[in-house]
Amino acid sequence: MTTAPWRDPSLPATARVDDLLSRMTLEEKTAQLYGVWVGADTDGDGVAPLQREMSSDYDWDELITLGLGQLTRSFGTAPVDPALGAQALARAQRRIADAGRFGIPAVAHEECLAGFTAWQATAYPVPLAWGATFDPDLVEVLGDRIGHDLRSVGVHQGLAPVLDVVRDLRWGRVEETIGEDPYLVGTIATAYVRGLEGAGIVATLKHFAGYASSAGARNLAPVRAGVREFADITLPPFEMALREGGARSVMAAYTETDGVPASADPRLLTELLREQWGFDGTVVADYFGIGFLETLHRVAGNPAEAAHAALEAGIDVELPSLKCYGKPLVAAVREGTVPESLVDRAARRVLLQKCELGLLDEDWQPETGSAVDLDSTANRALARRLAEESVVLLDNPDGILPLTPDTRIAVVGPRAADALAMLGCYSFPSHVLTHHPEVPMGVDIPTVLDSLRTELPDAKVTFAEGCGVSEPDPSGIAEAVARASEADVCVAVLGDRAGLFGRGTSGEGCDAEDLHLPGIQGDLLDALLGTGVPVVLVLLTGRPYALGRWQDRLGAVVQAFFPGEEGGSAVAGVLSGRVNPSGRLPVSVPRTPGGQPWTYLQPPLGLAGEVSNLDPTPLYPFGHGRSYTTFEWQDFEGPDAEITTDGTYDVSVTVRNTGDREGTEVVQLYLHDPVASVTRPDVRLIGYQRVDLAAGESRRVTFHFHSDLSSFTDRAGHRVVEPGALELRLGTSSATPQHTTHLTLTGPVREVGTDRRLRCETEVS
Repeated sequence: MTTAPWRDPSLPATARVDDLLSRMTLEEKTAQLYGVWVGADTDGDGVAPLQREMSSDYDWDELITLGLGQLTRSFGTAPVDPALGAQALARAQRRIADAGRFGIPAVAHEECLAGFTAWQATAYPVPLAWGATFDPDLVEVLGDRIGHDLRSVGVHQGLAPVLDVVRDLRWGRVEETIGEDPYLVGTIATAYVRGLEGAGIVATLKHFAGYASSAGARNLAPVRAGVREFADITLPPFEMALREGGARSVMAAYTETDGVPASADPRLLTELLREQWGFDGTVVADYFGIGFLETLHRVAGNPAEAAHAALEAGIDVELPSLKCYGKPLVAAVREGTVPESLVDRAARRVLLQKCELGLLDEDWQPETGSAVDLDSTANRALARRLAEESVVLLDNPDGILPLTPDTRIAVVGPRAADALAMLGCYSFPSHVLTHHPEVPMGVDIPTVLDSLRTELPDAKVTFAEGCGVSEPDPSGIAEAVARASEADVCVAVLGDRAGLFGRGTSGEGCDAEDLHLPGIQGDLLDALLGTGVPVVLVLLTGRPYALGRWQDRLGAVVQAFFPGEEGGSAVAGVLSGRVNPSGRLPVSVPRTPGGQPWTYLQPPLGLAGEVSNLDPTPLYPFGHGRSYTTFEWQDFEGPDAEITTDGTYDVSVTVRNTGDREGTEVVQLYLHDPVASVTRPDVRLIGYQRVDLAAGESRRVTFHFHSDLSSFTDRAGHRVVEPGALELRLGTSSATPQHTTHLTLTGPVREVGTDRRLRCETEVS
C-alpha cells in the first residue's frame, strides 16, 4: 500500500481518495463513517442525553481492523493529565493505523465551546460573553489560541462554535449562544471559526439548524419557526461562518422543523448547504442524533432505516457511536435497501478531509504531547481580557461604582464564594468534574469574594451566603441582612449554577419555566434592599433574568455571563474601577418574568401597543451598556440620499471621550425598513464598531453600507432588495438612536444570492 497512488501527496486529493475508495471493502468504507467514544459512561448520568440507550457494544481490537472514522473526546470524558492524555491518544492512533489494511488514523474531536473541555485547560468565558464584547478581533485570537492547544495534544476537530440565535431566553443553552441578533452571532462566530481553522482545527458549526427555536424553550423540542424566520434569522450566521470563516464541518441539529428532523432533511443538509451554499466539508451528527430518528422522532423503524434517512439527507459521520452506521448499515447495503453510493458519497467526504489533515500521508505521525501547558500565562491573560471586555454595567444611577477603596463592604449571595459560579455548562469542571468530586479543579479560579479582597485591600469585607442557588431554604437570609446592615454598601452576587440535564439552573437540558431569579434569590435581594444600605447587584448567569421588580431600587447592576476562570478578577476590577466596563448586552434584559418568547427583533405587532395590556419592552435593550466615562458623538455625516438597489452609502460620526479616564464606546448601526412586502423587524443590527479612547481623545467611525444589507426573504421565498424608504440609525443600543439617515432605494426589485454582501465594513481613523 505504501506505493499506491492514494499515498502520493503530489497527486490531487480527489485522485488520491478515488484510488483509496476503489480498494476498500464496504465494511472499511462504513468504518470511516462513525466515531467511537472510548471510556464513556453508560449509566444514564453522563454528558449526553439517553447515553445508555444509544451506546453500542463492540470489540475494540476487532473493530479497528476495519479502520475508524473518529475518536470521541479522549480528553473530555474523564480527568486526564494533558501530557499523559496526549501520549495515550498517540498510542491509540498508532494502534488504529497499525490494525487496518490502510494505516489510516482516526479524526480526534473534542468540545471547545468555552475553551478546550479538558482537565487543566483554560476555562474561558462562555459564548454569550463573547457576544457581550462586540469584539470579533479578540474572539479570533481566542479561537486561534484554543486551536493551537487542541493541536498540541493531537486533536483535529473542535465541536464549536454554536451559531444558534436566541429566540427564547428560558432555553437552557442560551449561555452557549452568542446572542439574539443574527448579525452579532454571525460576525463573532465567524471570527472564532477563522481562529480555529487558522490553527489547523476543523471547526464544526452547530446546531444546523433551528435548535434555539425549540417550542416552549424546551431542549430538543419541535421548532415552530416560519419560513422567513428560518431564512432571515436562523440561517445567516451559518452562511457567514461558511463563506467568510471557512468552516469545514457542520453538525446537524437534534430538532425537527415542521415535522422534518434536521438529521433527515435533504433540503437542509444537501440542497441548501451543499448545492446552494457550495459547502464541501463534512456533516456530522449531534451525539446519538441519527439513532433519535428512530427513538425520538419516529421517522425510522429501526437503526438501518435511521442510517438510510441520515445518509440520504447528507450526514456523513455518526457521532459518537456506530449504532446505525455500523453493522445495521452494512447489512442494509448487502440486502439492497440502502444504495452503496450513499456510503461512497459520505466516505469520499470523510477521506478528503482526512487527506487535508495529512492523515493519509505515509509520513503521518501522531502528536507526542511532549510539552503541554493548556493553561499558560498567555491563556490566562487572554481569558482575563475577554472577561473584562464582556462585563456589562447595566446601571449606576447614583455613581456608587466604582467602590471607594476603604469602605465597609458586605458581600452576600450564593455565587460570591463559589469558583464554579464563573463557569458555563461546557467548561470541564462543570461538565465532567461533578462526577469526580475527589479530583481537584485543575485550574485556579478566584471567586468574586477573593478577587474583591485583592482589589480593595484596605476595605473591610464581610461575607454571608444568604441562600442557595436553587434551594428553598431561607435560614441564611437573616445573617446576610445582619452583615449588610453593618456595611456601607452591599454587593449581592446572585445567579446561575451551570449543569447538564436538570442538574443546574443553566446549561443543556436546564430550561427555565420563567425568568425569575432561580430559587429564593429574589427574596434575598428584597431583604437586602430592606436594610436601606445601597445594594450593588452582580449577576453571574447563563441567561438574563427579569429585573423590573427592583427597578430604581438598586445602587448599581453589573451583568457577567459566566465569565470564566478570570471572571472573578474581571468583575472585581469593574467594582473597584480598575476596569472601565465596555460590555454591551447581546440579549435584552426583560422587565417581567413572563411574556416569553421575546427578542428585540420584533415587527410592529410584536411591540408595545394599545392592542394588548402586556408590555414586552425590555428593561435594558439589546446593545445597552454603561461606562465610567462619558462620550459625545459629533460631526455626524449622513445626509438624506437616494441610492440604487445595488448601491452603497457611507455614514460617519466622530466619537469623543469627554470624561477623565480612558474608555470604550461601541457604535452600533441599525436598519429600519418602514414599508416592505412582508413585515420586518422594527430595527435590526447591521454593523458595529468598538472604539477605544483615552481621556479627551476622539476618533472617526465610518460605516460602508451596501443595499444588500437590507435584503430579506419575500413572499415567494426569494431573498430580495426592494426599492423604497430605509433609515440607518447610529445608536448606543437598539433603543437609543443618536443619528438617523433617511435613504431611498431606487430601481427594480433585485434578487440576491450567495454572493451578496453579508457585513457592513467599517473604518476607524
